[in-house]
Amino acid sequence: MTTYGVVGVGSIATAIVTGLCDGAAAPPEVVLSPRNAERAADLAARFPSVRVATDNQQVVDGSDVVVVCLLPNDAAEVLAGLQFRADQAVVSAVAGFPVAQLAGLVAPATDIARSIPLPAVATRGGVTPVYPATPAVKGLYDPLGGSLEIVNELAFESVSAASATVAAYFRYLGRVTGWLSDRGIPAADAHRYVADTFAALSTELESSGTNFAALAQAHTTPGGLNEQFAHHLEAAGTYDAVQAGLDAVLARITQK
Repeated sequence: MTTYGVVGVGSIATAIVTGLCDGAAAPPEVVLSPRNAERAADLAARFPSVRVATDNQQVVDGSDVVVVCLLPNDAAEVLAGLQFRADQAVVSAVAGFPVAQLAGLVAPATDIARSIPLPAVATRGGVTPVYPATPAVKGLYDPLGGSLEIVNELAFESVSAASATVAAYFRYLGRVTGWLSDRGIPAADAHRYVADTFAALSTELESSGTNFAALAQAHTTPGGLNEQFAHHLEAAGTYDAVQAGLDAVLARITQK
């Protein structure tokens, strides 16, 4: 069975390890970096197949597949200080680090892939974009909700840019909730109403053939309130701003 080494134990690494080990009949061996001592110790306490290394080099030495979950500002310095093996696979979850740059940092390892895991991998419910679709990266993410194979690195960076829209989505819901509270709805009730409304709508996204334009049309009555609100946002340039914002994020990623 593959032994995974995780360098950088933040929230995404925690989700990956949880997905691999929680409730699994035969969980893999996982070696964790001590970089976030409290989080790493908690994972080791929860899952018998997980242990914490004394340093990052011990993580690399004890693993078949090294999963890199470092922050972009730290990744180059940390990886440059480690010695990899030619027979190892490397799976990166670091934004903005192309395969060619990773190759220079993890040589002589050449089996390198990138990924964009989201927190849903913890419950094995979220598909993960990967590039290139190596056996190692698919072996990691296929059991965690599936792998979305991306055809080239520019397309992969575009998916990475699209993943930057999550915080804006929650801020949108927060603004709707705040608007209700300002008009006399108790804050807890406003939060419950907005959360329940959008959680219920999420079931409409479960089909692999989801058509967003069709869904928008299905929730629009001609001359109705949804139509009025959507037209207001369009006239205000909201949807154009979304595209411009994605262009800016992609430019930042590709110019790094």
